Amino acid sequence: MEVMIDNRQTVIEYDREIENLIIKAIDLCLQKEGVCKDVEVSVSFVDNKEIHELNKTYRGVDKSTDVLSFPQYENIKEINEHTCLGDIVISLEKAKEQSIEFCHSFEREVLFLTVHSMFHLFGYDHDTEENRKIMRQKEEEVLKEMGILRE
Repeated sequence: MEVMIDNRQTVIEYDREIENLIIKAIDLCLQKEGVCKDVEVSVSFVDNKEIHELNKTYRGVDKSTDVLSFPQYENIKEINEHTCLGDIVISLEKAKEQSIEFCHSFEREVLFLTVHSMFHLFGYDHDTEENRKIMRQKEEEVLKEMGILRE
């Protein structure tokens, strides 16, 4: 597994340990889904302005968001060795805002967004109540295993 982390923002300073936690979260997601570990995942940290532009360009939604997922394939069954699984783009600025709003740590918010995005890369969605429950259960299993509980 190769995780490439690119910090493209200057608004939020963060402890480099969060990068290690992101790698661990991605690894656990791969394990939970039984996906081979010979894959690549790109994680980019951006600010609200950049994620707003990306959201408008790629989703047609003219506002900022917390995380965007860009899978590199159509179907989870297409994932094999030497695959670039996809790209995760996280607004650290929005993550900081949401950590305050939801009264939990910045690290928990970033890890939740990472795990959430990973399950999108696997093809899960939260477009229906049933799908939302399935996705949320998978997210919580990974976070719980990491010791990242709701505070």
